Amino acid sequence: MITAVVRSADGAVLAAAEHPEEVWLSVDRVYQPGDTVLISGAKHLKVQMDQSVPAGEVFLPDGTMTWTVPAGEHRLAYAPGAFEAPRHIILARLVPESELSVSRVLSRNPADLRGDTDFFPHCTANVETRNEACFCARSVIDGIRLNTFHGEWPFQSWGIGAREDAWCRLDLGRTVIAERMALTLRADFPHDAYWVSGHVVLSDGSDLAFPLRKTADRQWIDLGSRRIRWLRLERMVKSNDPSAFPALTQWEVFGRDILPE
Repeated sequence: MITAVVRSADGAVLAAAEHPEEVWLSVDRVYQPGDTVLISGAKHLKVQMDQSVPAGEVFLPDGTMTWTVPAGEHRLAYAPGAFEAPRHIILARLVPESELSVSRVLSRNPADLRGDTDFFPHCTANVETRNEACFCARSVIDGIRLNTFHGEWPFQSWGIGAREDAWCRLDLGRTVIAERMALTLRADFPHDAYWVSGHVVLSDGSDLAFPLRKTADRQWIDLGSRRIRWLRLERMVKSNDPSAFPALTQWEVFGRDILPE
């Protein structure tokens, strides 16, 4: 049984629903800081946490997902007015095995949050420009590839604050078969610089070097259908542009789940 429960910061239940395969929940409330959505009942779900946020596939290792409604400065990475309406819709549906075995984007998770999470995919980094929400690591898996500007939604990105040792890690939460990945660099030229090369380290010990070029288009890197749980971008080499600001708009990993025999 899939359940969805919304609680206030003091633990009061604000709304709840359950269904064997697909939960629809309407929440009549102007969200307040500390409001939390708890979803449980399966490990593979497709969720939409609000009508202002796209749906995405998540993996719940323990069968439970705890999602704190973004508040304050965190909302700058979302559409204007997100989470501010007096009524909200939350959706969670079971992902069948027939969908898990198909090659698809494994990395996209518009519901990802900054900090520790109990659901995946999840992005973290050692630096985020000025610690601002619109430059945080979760931006690169939110599914939005608009990259000809920088700053607030829909141009959020992972900004590195001109750090040469910047890295970004993508955790998938379970072992998958990773076939290839695509990087979409932020392309607000001439404000932006770009990376000419980089490395991706995989959880199986692989270390793959790749070139990059100055373009707003996706750039593809073959991952060799390796079995991995996480990936880390590192040793990114900046171009000789006068700008000190290369940034990443989207990081997509394509592959499929490994089903039990």
